Amino acid sequence: MTRTHESAGPDTDPIGPELAADLADTALALARRFHAGATLWVVSPQWEPHAHHVAVEFVHPVIMGKRALPSVSLVEPDPVAQCRVATRPGDVILAVASADQPAVRQIVRRAPAWGADTIWIGSGPRPAPGAATHVLWVDSDDPMVPATGRFVLLYHLLWELTHVCFEHPGLLTAPACTDETCVTCSDEGRLGEVEWPADGTGSAPVRTATGREPVDLSLVGEVAAGDLVLVHGGVAITRLDPDGDGTEERP
Repeated sequence: MTRTHESAGPDTDPIGPELAADLADTALALARRFHAGATLWVVSPQWEPHAHHVAVEFVHPVIMGKRALPSVSLVEPDPVAQCRVATRPGDVILAVASADQPAVRQIVRRAPAWGADTIWIGSGPRPAPGAATHVLWVDSDDPMVPATGRFVLLYHLLWELTHVCFEHPGLLTAPACTDETCVTCSDEGRLGEVEWPADGTGSAPVRTATGREPVDLSLVGEVAAGDLVLVHGGVAITRLDPDGDGTEERP
């Protein structure tokens, strides 16, 4: 989800209608994930305090009567490895980072193979369209934005709106997909992460959104642990660039 918002100056609304709509969409999706048993994993390689702050907001609500939601900050030197080990299908990874952070780009690139949704909060040049499941972006070139209250406001509002969704139980179950050609529900080019190299038969365990499964890698040549592939019918049909999402400059 990527929209273009007007740059916010000192006299403008710090949220704006389009970013507000993004927040509402993200909060509903996050509430549904929590309702289904998700854990929220939070990373912020540049600004570790943001990772701690987000996790505390969700796991230790300050408003009486609001439920504690499972949320953990991941702040070790290798956040990609941490997310790979911690994340389970149905979880959500939230990153607070600029679009040029290589570890975050790797995480959001690989998250679909881990079965996780992603939320990316940042400012400045945007991630490439579709880089994350949900993008909450401050369109400002001011390098001080992460040190001001703008990011804090975004994830505070995300927390509050998520709890608003819990007050309406009918919203918490996503409608079933009835589209017979839905890529998400079919076996068309599902993203997978190779867990270790192929054996003598050309098969290797590959992690996908549905769990570990044996995949025939003979069509894609030599592969290494951590390589990303597209899987169709139990066969890897191509190998993908693990850093295939770039950044796009704000218009």
